[in-house]
Amino acid sequence: MNSSLSLEDFIASEKASLSEAMQMIDKNTHGIVFISDEKGVLIASLTDGDVRRYLLSGGAMNCRAIEAANNAPKSALSQKEAKKIFHKRDYVVIPIVDKKGRIVDIYTGDPKEQKLFRESLNVPVVINAGGKGSRLYPLTKVLPKPLIPVGDLPILELIMKSYLYNGCADFHIIVNYKKDLIKTYFRENEAHYNIRWYDENEPLGTGGGLSLLKKEIHETFFFANCDVLLDSNYAEILKFHKEHHNVITMVCAYKNFNIPYGVVEIGKDGVIQEMKEKPLISYLTNTGIYVVEPEVLDDIQDNISIGFPDIIEYERSKGRRTAVYPVRGNDWMDMGQFPELEKMRVRLSSE
Repeated sequence: MNSSLSLEDFIASEKASLSEAMQMIDKNTHGIVFISDEKGVLIASLTDGDVRRYLLSGGAMNCRAIEAANNAPKSALSQKEAKKIFHKRDYVVIPIVDKKGRIVDIYTGDPKEQKLFRESLNVPVVINAGGKGSRLYPLTKVLPKPLIPVGDLPILELIMKSYLYNGCADFHIIVNYKKDLIKTYFRENEAHYNIRWYDENEPLGTGGGLSLLKKEIHETFFFANCDVLLDSNYAEILKFHKEHHNVITMVCAYKNFNIPYGVVEIGKDGVIQEMKEKPLISYLTNTGIYVVEPEVLDDIQDNISIGFPDIIEYERSKGRRTAVYPVRGNDWMDMGQFPELEKMRVRLSSE
């Protein structure tokens, strides 16, 4: 187990809410928590996949975590047994329990035996890299946002490497602002990425640039803004998209926010109905990453500026299926503003 983590980072009370459990999952970064009773006995496990299925079936983040959990979790009585179970079925974490069923340790796997690459998806990736990055001004006065370094590499190259890790090597990149700088960087890059460039003559928003690809893409593709990184299983996202016959799947992240004040709800004549002290608010936010069917391109007008959320609304109005695939808040990193950019740099430097 990571020395910066403790056993408590993996164990939630049976009274914990789904929001509280999700915060623990984000903190331990392993995609799972174990639920124990008041004596410390293992009674359930909860993964981000369990949470996703629960929410998609109509559950809410303020419900108890146990309602979404797996009540028959796998466990081991020793490190040796845990290692055998872990690598036999590709588990993410195995709890080690004593003879009374109390959790005494956690096995998170041997890094030497873990895969370097995930399942090869071979799906085209479209990246919108045409914006001016005004929220990062004056930095973007010198460099276009796609070339802003996050650690040793610019953000655009980090995004591409995340897709390469998931077996996606066919890149289609929409450019506008300081496009020659971007192209020059990748032309001189030793990695030799497979890129096709699409030049916007005028800014076309977060969605309008897709009109340039109408005759170029004829299959399901990933579409992403150039300021976000996602550390999730892309194969599972694609599987969800296909199984539900979506034309667009929006990847959204769970976010939890503690309001630092007491909140009061009132009724008629100011009568107090409920008081909550520093409540935890949970919501889903758009990450700017999507899975898209090629027929959506035919509905986008040429040379018209439009946001991709407006394209989603249009598809919904036509009765086509659009859906959300939820991921952990900790899986999503955004560098669109200076505070987020610094958080991304700190996190990547520690990994």
